[in-house]
This record gives sequence, C-alpha cells and structure tokens, in this order.
Amino acid sequence: MYPYGYYQGYLPQPAAHFTPEYDYQQYEQYDDRQPQQLERRVTALERQNQEQSREITRLNRQLVNLTDQVKMLNQTVDRHTRRLNRLNQRLRAVENRLNIPFTPFDGEF
Repeated sequence: MYPYGYYQGYLPQPAAHFTPEYDYQQYEQYDDRQPQQLERRVTALERQNQEQSREITRLNRQLVNLTDQVKMLNQTVDRHTRRLNRLNQRLRAVENRLNIPFTPFDGEF
C-alpha cells in the first residue's frame, strides 16, 4: 500500500453496468383536461357526495327506528316472560293444593 494515499493502480474503477441518474421528467404526468371538464367533474363529485350524505342520514334514522323497535320488543318479551312465570307459579300452587303431580313435558295444558 502506498503510504501517502492510494496508488493509482489501486483506485476503484467505476462499474461497467453504471446507469445514469433517474430521469424524473420522463415520467411526469400532465393533466391535459380542460378546466371546464375539471369543473364539471368536481360538481358531479360534490353532487354525489351530497346524495351519499342524504342516504347516510336516512339510513341512520332508519337504524334509530329499528333500534327503538327492538328495544320495545325486548320489553314486551320481558313482560310476557314475567307473566308466564307468574302463571306457572300459580299453576304449581294449584297443583300442589290439589295433589296433582307436576309433569312439565306431557304435551298438554
């Protein structure tokens, strides 16, 4: 090794497959549409956005209505379940008083 730097024979040589810098201009895309066409497209997209907003609002209202209906039906089921339990208790009390054996799955009332 040369003590004061690299000897000319030892300098690294550039690679044979060296490619030039990437040319960004080659791939730059230009929008050649006219401003009127762009304005029409923007207007159409805004209209579509408004229609979708109205549809979302309508669906949200429908969802709230359906949620309220489910809540009311659950309350009705709970009321009927409590009533059925009370009736079963009264029936068991009558069966016990009359000494009727309890048979829950005989298929009759």
